Amino acid sequence: MTTDTITMDIHEILKRLPHRYPILLVDRVVELVKGERIRAIKNVSINEPFFLGHFPHRPVMPGVLILEAMAQAATLLALRSMDMVLDENSVVYFAGIDGARFKRPVEPGDQLVLEVTLGRAKAGIYKFAAKALVGDQVAAEAELMCTMRRIEA
Repeated sequence: MTTDTITMDIHEILKRLPHRYPILLVDRVVELVKGERIRAIKNVSINEPFFLGHFPHRPVMPGVLILEAMAQAATLLALRSMDMVLDENSVVYFAGIDGARFKRPVEPGDQLVLEVTLGRAKAGIYKFAAKALVGDQVAAEAELMCTMRRIEA
């Protein structure tokens, strides 16, 4: 296994993830080591559509979207580790979320740093340890399980 560090700009991310605005939640990959870990960034802007209703008087990024951002980073790690690009007949789904904890709110202007480590890959199920940080503070953490499936037309 190589220990070369890989980075990805938004153009590379768009090639690898099927997500698009407003649900694409990874802006840049600053470090990826195949089969091991990824460090990615989500810049949180007041222009995000979810802030209109969550909450108008005190905008906070929904926890489920923080989990989704971590899952998207995990997907990038898994796909890049296998040198794979999804086609229109493949999708990556959540298979489980364990131990999710939210430690601080994520607000407009924050930069969410997504740190994900691949724990294991067995029988098509990938298990990751994931953290979302703002500065040096943990905003959320969870164990994520994902699986890749073919879509039957």
